[in-house]
Amino acid sequence: MAKTWLITGTSTGFGRLLTEQLLERGDRVIASLRRDGPLDDLLAQHGERLQVINFDVTDTRAMQEAVTQAFAKAGHIDVVVSNAGYGVFGAAEEATDEQIERQITTNLTGSIQFIRAVLPHLRRQGGGRIVQVSSEGGQIAYPCFSLYHASKWGIEGFVESVAQEVSPWNIDFILAEPGPTATSFAASLDQTAPMALYEDTPVGEFRRALASGEFTIKGDALKTVNAIIDAADMATPPLRLALGSTAYDSIHHALEQRMSELEANKALTLSADKDEFIE
Repeated sequence: MAKTWLITGTSTGFGRLLTEQLLERGDRVIASLRRDGPLDDLLAQHGERLQVINFDVTDTRAMQEAVTQAFAKAGHIDVVVSNAGYGVFGAAEEATDEQIERQITTNLTGSIQFIRAVLPHLRRQGGGRIVQVSSEGGQIAYPCFSLYHASKWGIEGFVESVAQEVSPWNIDFILAEPGPTATSFAASLDQTAPMALYEDTPVGEFRRALASGEFTIKGDALKTVNAIIDAADMATPPLRLALGSTAYDSIHHALEQRMSELEANKALTLSADKDEFIE
């Protein structure tokens, strides 16, 4: 049976590919864009199965109004995909206040407000599924991506909490966590102005690795999108879905390190309890 999807950030990258694949298999898509144009070819090809709505996730009021109209027109939306995103690249100290604000407003506040906007509609219709496009960077960290990681670690904590809050209404979540993937994301990164003192640090090393191609990008964008669709079709999907071998390896290593550190400091950790609870 055909499903109806509401997807943000559909002009390029995962959002565009997701829209294409879903339309190709016969689903209906309500795609959000900040401006008209990027999906005109798909509108001509698929007609009424594709609807385009215009809003920027950083404009909460406009976004809320567009979401209300989308649900009213569609009647029922099966899957909501929070995909709109942005990335600042560079050392935290190098970033401008404007870059920091845009990073957090787009990836974190924008995603939070979008999810908040769809929840009442999903509850009224008897449930639904929300896919939050996160990143391996929601569980691990690279130098040069501190602000991006702040937004992704933040949205993962938000989603894990909200998933518990709304589970009684048959609303569930998937945190899609792609590793480095061949999309336009790297080319569209907002670069900070480099400070010379970081040249011979992990910041400079990572900059050079990314610029030279030494940093290997293994992820295939189309396969990643198809895996997200497969997960969204599951009766009981995972809360977190790592995507790609880099994501699997890096998250696995990070979790092992955290467990090792937790166990190594167990005695000191437990010493913080009240005396009556210490064995």
